[in-house]
Parts: sequence; C-alpha cells; structure tokens
Amino acid sequence: MKHIIAFGGSNSSTSINKQLATYASQLVDGVTVTILDLNDFEMPIYSSDRETALGFPKQAVDFVNHLKSADGFIISLAEHNGAYTTAFKNVFDWASRVEQKTFLNNPLLLMATSPGVRGGASVLEMASDRFPRHDANIVAQFSLPSFYDNFSEGKITNETLDSELLNKVKLFKDSL
Repeated sequence: MKHIIAFGGSNSSTSINKQLATYASQLVDGVTVTILDLNDFEMPIYSSDRETALGFPKQAVDFVNHLKSADGFIISLAEHNGAYTTAFKNVFDWASRVEQKTFLNNPLLLMATSPGVRGGASVLEMASDRFPRHDANIVAQFSLPSFYDNFSEGKITNETLDSELLNKVKLFKDSL
C-alpha cells in the first residue's frame, strides 16, 4: 500500500493549512497517511556556523526520514507576508541540508489557503518555483480562498472548490 505524508506549513495549533492538508489526504483512497505537525520538528534557526559546529539536529534528520518513507506528499503552505512561515522555512532549510533533493521526485499535491481571497497565491508561486530545485514532482496545485467562508467541520463547503480539489487529488493519486 502506498504511503503519503501530509502537513501544513505552519506551527499554529489551529493551522488552517494543516486542516486543509488533512482533509485532502482523507480524499486519497487506498493509501496510508501520516499527518506531520511542524511543532514536532522545532529546532534552532539554521545557520552554516551552527551546522559546522553541531551537525544536523535530530529533528531535521527525523523529518527527512519521514519524507524518505513516503511515496507522495500533500503540503498546504501558510503564507506570512507573502512568503513561507518561519517555522516551515526553518524546517525546509535544515531538511535541504540533510537531503538536498528533499522531495525525492515523489508526487506532490501543493496547496495553500488563507483567510483572504488570494488563498496563499504568493506562497504557492514561490514554492512552485523553488520546490522543483529540491526534486519536487508537483503534479497538481490548489488554492482555497477565504478559508472561513469555504471550509467548515473538517471539509470544503463550497461545491465548486471541493470539486476542483477532488480533481487535483485524482491527479495526485494517479501519479503515485
């Protein structure tokens, strides 16, 4: 059975992106799913001096080992000031030092949501440019605008947006 990793690119205990990633992962049938929480991978801010002096933090190695155990990824990125959250960026920086080809050419459903109408468009654009340099195989992208208007009780409530996500999930599943 295929195994996918899903997570939200935020360390918020109420992360709307983790909620979206979790929902999308439940739509992929016939796979096992591991939902990661970035809070389990909190580590010092990356610096080359720290890496030289201390090596890789255990949390960075553990995160990469999770990625290596997966056949695909569902990631929903939170957007802070038009970019990745600090929590995600730090995990990504450390992970890319442990394994430069961080995403191992596995299929990736890349998503974002926000309370606003742009639905994390800036961070999606940034990630769709950056992630392939780390061997990401982005097979589909999805943006959920106005999260609180379109998501409730663990699912997307807007039928059009939900149908769009289902189509993206199918593309992802077919690429596993």
